[in-house]
Amino acid sequence: MEQLLTQIRNCTYCTEHLPLGPRPIVAAHRKSKIAIIGQAPGTKVHQTGTPWDDPSGKQLRKWLNVTEEQFYNEKIFALIPMGFCYPGKGKSGDLPPRTECAPLWHQQLMDMMPQLKLTILIGQYAQQYYLGDAMRKNLTETVKNYKNYLPNYMVLPHPSPRNRFWLSKNPWFEEQVIPQLQKAVSSTVKNQ
Repeated sequence: MEQLLTQIRNCTYCTEHLPLGPRPIVAAHRKSKIAIIGQAPGTKVHQTGTPWDDPSGKQLRKWLNVTEEQFYNEKIFALIPMGFCYPGKGKSGDLPPRTECAPLWHQQLMDMMPQLKLTILIGQYAQQYYLGDAMRKNLTETVKNYKNYLPNYMVLPHPSPRNRFWLSKNPWFEEQVIPQLQKAVSSTVKNQ
């Protein structure tokens, strides 16, 4: 695992497409129990090198009902983005994750984590990649039908502050999905 993580962190596969240069961000351990598949690091995470070290991460930890110490315990959580480096700015936020990363690295990482019990797919890019045709017509419908993907996958919208409108428009998410998410995470964290 350490050799694979070193390879990922030294990856320069798509350097010419990265406005801030390569800085692959990933955290995992052979004993990881829960994989969180996100989108791509933002500028703050690119600077610090710590996954989810931003307002989105704070909201995600709240959704999961875990402490920072638990969240950053690699024996509990593997933190794996779809694109490992900051992809740059677009018209309405960051650009989508680079498409090269997941095919290059994800399966190798998953194969090295035999104790995974749950994979949390955050946002449409992770859901499209992992669910394929099983994904509903859009993210909202996919998240509404989260039970269809259990026990292997839990599907979530992105916890970005930009998604406040989505959250206010879809109160069922915090009423129904978050308690199920916390229940699944809690049983795994307790058994750590």
